[in-house]
Amino acid sequence: MTSPAPARRTKIAVAAAGISSFALLYAPQPVLPQIAAQYHLDPGGAALTVSVATGALALAVLPIAALSEVVGRRPVILTSVIASAALGLLLPLMPSYPALLVLRALQGVAIAGFPGVAAAYLAERLGRAGVAAAVGAMIAGNTLGGMLGRLASGFTAGPLGWRGALYVVAAISTICSLVTVLALPPSGRPRRKAVLAGLVTALRQPVLLAQYAVALLAMGSFVALYNAAGFRLTGAPLGLSPAVASLVFLAYATGSVSSAAAGRLVARVGRLRALVGALLLTIAGAALTLPDSVPLVVAGFVVLTCAFFAAHAVANGWAAAEAPETARGQVGGLYTLFYYFGSSIGGAAGAYVYGHAGLVVADRRGHGLAPARGLRRDARDP
Repeated sequence: MTSPAPARRTKIAVAAAGISSFALLYAPQPVLPQIAAQYHLDPGGAALTVSVATGALALAVLPIAALSEVVGRRPVILTSVIASAALGLLLPLMPSYPALLVLRALQGVAIAGFPGVAAAYLAERLGRAGVAAAVGAMIAGNTLGGMLGRLASGFTAGPLGWRGALYVVAAISTICSLVTVLALPPSGRPRRKAVLAGLVTALRQPVLLAQYAVALLAMGSFVALYNAAGFRLTGAPLGLSPAVASLVFLAYATGSVSSAAAGRLVARVGRLRALVGALLLTIAGAALTLPDSVPLVVAGFVVLTCAFFAAHAVANGWAAAEAPETARGQVGGLYTLFYYFGSSIGGAAGAYVYGHAGLVVADRRGHGLAPARGLRRDARDP
């Protein structure tokens, strides 16, 4: 049993890693209209800035989780936060959109070392009894990072441009990564378990398969809505400025609270009821974003975000608690793989459908969107 002081240190270090990782991962989301304008892209094309990173993360997470069984969890987490922050500092220097996408893919691979390993690290450090609350605290840090990265880039894109905005987020992430390096306690000794056998075990249990399905479908829907948020809020008829539109990411604060409280919810009503209730509330929040009303759209994102992160915390903690000791890394890796495949595929598909359903196109300045029923930008447009 870990004593309170080392347990607090563990949670602080993991939360800092989550802030760093997720600030970097989703920093381009609020500036997608600006990226679309600069490179003459539709919303689906611009959304690749997010989707290639989450897709690369999904592809890399299982090999990295397997590596953590050999070299240990702590070295993988530390390498992840250091490498991803360094790539974040290089990202704004990319001279073309293809180069930007390549570096974003590499950054996704680097980030994969944290979410793919963190739940298994916490289970080893804190034990089965403490893992639900610890995973909730980790996801609270993740949501805070996602909110902070989005707000920082959204608010600084006006005076600094989207490249300067990404620099600001990279600087924040660098500071958080240093906190993780200094505070993260050692993990258990690597046991060099049979990786393939552990993977088979992780795919055999129906209760684990259900959590992977939640990760895939819920995250895909969630990111699709947030990828479209900038275009929706800055376009007709809502017509908000990019800085004001980025305030929608304050909804992530509710996700931090709900994910941290998920452990208490599970203790009160059980995992199944907590998960089903959170998913139903997520659907209700998504429905609220449909009317052309800023208050309703904002309320929808608040409800959606609060409920989604509660569901994610319950499902992730459930998977970590049910993972056999011989397959903790593989279970964590598979959960993260499905989670980010959902983000990559769902996010890109949602933005593509939104852009090609005749609802919006980016104007050339990237300061808003104009209605364009069925209109597509001509490839020869300057």
